[in-house]
Amino acid sequence: MENRIAVYPGSFDPVTNGHIDIVERAASIFDTVIIAVFVNYDKKPLFTMDERVEILREVTAHLPNVKVASFTGLLSDYLRQKQARVIIRGLRGVGDFEMESQMALMNKKLNPQAETVFMMASSKNIYVSSSIIKEVAKLGGPVSGLVPGLVEAKLREKFRKQADN
Repeated sequence: MENRIAVYPGSFDPVTNGHIDIVERAASIFDTVIIAVFVNYDKKPLFTMDERVEILREVTAHLPNVKVASFTGLLSDYLRQKQARVIIRGLRGVGDFEMESQMALMNKKLNPQAETVFMMASSKNIYVSSSIIKEVAKLGGPVSGLVPGLVEAKLREKFRKQADN
């Protein structure tokens, strides 16, 4: 039987409970899920690539069929490299769908074997985004319950160091 490999790409800066929910659900469907951390050239990340990969490895350690890696370049090429055919994308609402559908169509054009599977965010995570989490944490607000505990601690540490500089 073929090993069904799915790739869940994102910048994950930082990873949220919404991301973890999508990963857990995808891991129950696919044999292997690769969380592929990429550089988003449109954004200045709070966490380095290595920090994001390490955090993701720690917060997904309970999922034996989930791997975490970083990549640069085209997602369509990365899929070929990993012999994966499925891209996992989380949707919070209709606003996400327009952009995500365009990316799915481009990935299909670049790699005709690629299929994108959209997973709706659970109702408790529908409003959670990495950018909102960073803004709230930067201003000293509570993010408990919205991100894994490790991420909450790393956010506090990161913003404390920025304030000290």
